[in-house]
Amino acid sequence: MKTLTIGIARYDRMKARTLAIARGDHTPARGEPKVWFTSLDSFAKLLSEHNRRLLELIAREHPRSLTELAEMAGRSKSNLSRTLKTMSQYGLVELRRGERGRLVASVPYDQVRLDVSLTGAASEGAGAGR
Repeated sequence: MKTLTIGIARYDRMKARTLAIARGDHTPARGEPKVWFTSLDSFAKLLSEHNRRLLELIAREHPRSLTELAEMAGRSKSNLSRTLKTMSQYGLVELRRGERGRLVASVPYDQVRLDVSLTGAASEGAGAGR
């Protein structure tokens, strides 16, 4: 089972962490989140029940195009395209070119693990304080 670890941190903390990694001051630990959201609300919106059903549909049916997926999901292609592009930015969906250049979506992970600091102590990396 493949798991994507997601972290929640304020933008300033994510920026400081990214800069520390770029400078070589911080090496991400194994299992540390590679994908970050600025709030639980933004994470919850992207993984709404509606969108989780979409991910399940993609994983189960393996549609060969966005048109086919839109028909299966009962969603407009433009709405679906926007949602999938956002999901792909967070690693929840992979988009690639298939037959005749058609865009094909796939789900690379079986589950998501959410890593949230309750005290802010884990701002420099996941696992702090554990």
